Amino acid sequence: QVQLVESGGGLVQPGGSLRLSCAASGIIFSIEPMAWYRQAPGKQRELVAAIARGGTTNYADSAKGRFTISRDNAKNLVFLQMNSLKPEDTAVYYCVVPIRGVWGKGLLVTVSS
Repeated sequence: QVQLVESGGGLVQPGGSLRLSCAASGIIFSIEPMAWYRQAPGKQRELVAAIARGGTTNYADSAKGRFTISRDNAKNLVFLQMNSLKPEDTAVYYCVVPIRGVWGKGLLVTVSS
């Protein structure tokens, strides 16, 4: 059974940083593409960033230059480093195994002064 456990969310002031982590189990992590999605209040879920098994990344336009997705295949971890956070980044963030359609429970990130 695939399990994704996210950590690192919380409240941060505008301009601040957060690092989200996701621990995966039940899969051969090193061969799986991974992604982070988010859902803001009243909006649809959207892709934030994705990373292929070889490390190639892609980002939503809103995340480019501020967010970095990375992975540690030895530890079955995927990360989302978020810098220069804005109030509009407030959302529930989900770790996802896109090919399998498996989602974590989500983390609330609130950017507010």
